[in-house]
Amino acid sequence: MSPASRTLALVAPVAGFLLGFLDFVWITRVPYPFAELGNSTATWAVAAFALGWWVRVGVVRAAVAAVVLLVVAVPAYYLAAALLQGDDPAVIVAPTSLLWMASGVLAGVVFGVAGVWARTTGWRQVVATALPVAVFVEEALRFVGRARTGYPGAWWNVVIDLGLAALLLELVGRTLRVRLLAAAVALPLAVVGTFVFAAVGG
Repeated sequence: MSPASRTLALVAPVAGFLLGFLDFVWITRVPYPFAELGNSTATWAVAAFALGWWVRVGVVRAAVAAVVLLVVAVPAYYLAAALLQGDDPAVIVAPTSLLWMASGVLAGVVFGVAGVWARTTGWRQVVATALPVAVFVEEALRFVGRARTGYPGAWWNVVIDLGLAALLLELVGRTLRVRLLAAAVALPLAVVGTFVFAAVGG
C-alpha cells in the first residue's frame, strides 16, 4: 500500500467518525435554523464530495473512501446520541441505522467519484460540479413544501440551502462557463431528487 493510500485509509474512517459525532453535537448545540444543517442529507453528501475532491485522482479510491466516510458516520452519530443524550445504544445496529449505512454506500460512490470528476474537464466536470449544488437545491425545495404546510421557520432553511448551493457553485466551478452549465444541470437533478425523496418517504 502506497503512503497516499495509507493516509487515505486513516483519514476516511477518522473523518467519518468526526462527521457523525459532531453532526449530532451540531444538532443539539447550534440554534435553529442552522441546526437543520445537522439533519441535512445534503451536508453528508457534500462531505463525501469534498473527500473525493481531496483525493484528486483515482475514482475507485475516492469512491471507497467516501463510502467508508458515510458508513462510519452513521454509527458515530448514534453513538453520540447514546453518550450525550442517553439514547439506547441498540439503535446503532437498528434497521434504520443499517438502512442509512446502505444509503451511504450509494451516496459515497456517487459523490466520491464526483469529487474527482470536478477536477477534470468536459461533461464529467459539469455533472460533478452540478451534483453538490443539486443536493442543496433539492433540500431547499423540500423546505418549500414544509413552509407551505406551516413548518416554523422553513423559509429560513430555504434561504440557507440556496445560499450554500450558490457558494458551492462558485467554489467548485472553475470557470463561468462551467458554473452556468452546472447550474442548468443542477436544477433538473434537484427536481428528480425531490421525487425520489417523496417516493421513499424522505
